[in-house]
Amino acid sequence: MRYVMILTGDETSWSDPETADALMEQVTSWWATWSEAGKLAEGGAELQPSSTAKTVGRGPDGAPTVTDGPFLELKEVVGGFIHLVADDMDDAVAVAATWPGIVALGDRVEVRPIMEL
Repeated sequence: MRYVMILTGDETSWSDPETADALMEQVTSWWATWSEAGKLAEGGAELQPSSTAKTVGRGPDGAPTVTDGPFLELKEVVGGFIHLVADDMDDAVAVAATWPGIVALGDRVEVRPIMEL
């Protein structure tokens, strides 16, 4: 089955170059390990900061509205996503639990099955 890891956390943690460089080394190693194990599917991406986002919604008159940034004012934002290939949810969670940002920054990883149509 295919799953997606949705990476969330406080993006200001990445603003310190020393912390970001050290964590990127861990992420690169993580990626290599799970790629070799056949657990990563094609796709996934690191996202630009939330300050570059636009949110499209519907105004009171029903017309589309566009606002700068994420819709919610939260400290935690989605920073990226990774496609997984796993035997089941437990297998996908076991891979997600090793994400370096969890220990280093207190990030969270949401794991969801991808709809197969």
